[in-house]
Amino acid sequence: MPQQVPTVPADEVPEDAVLLDVREDGEWVAGHAEGATHIPMGDVPARLDEVPEADPVYVVCRSGGRSARVAAWLNQNGYDAVNVGGGMGAWEAAGRPLVSETGQPPFVR
Repeated sequence: MPQQVPTVPADEVPEDAVLLDVREDGEWVAGHAEGATHIPMGDVPARLDEVPEADPVYVVCRSGGRSARVAAWLNQNGYDAVNVGGGMGAWEAAGRPLVSETGQPPFVR
């Protein structure tokens, strides 16, 4: 039976939340939440020392699938992790702020 992962809708993530974005580099560059930490999903185990220390850390991807898996894994490894339901797509739809690394207007990819 799969483990339940704590999940909160994107529009209910606190403004001062600590975010871990687990999307791939191209997704991150196009648009992300300002101040988020970026570690692609596949790199999380090897870069565990870079996961922000927070109680909880909110994990986000594009739609919520990858972040749910990472949040479950982090919770099994002693972290207090919460999945951001709907991911960055829901974040953008809720009008939450985005920044990009391209010099172009940010968008969720």
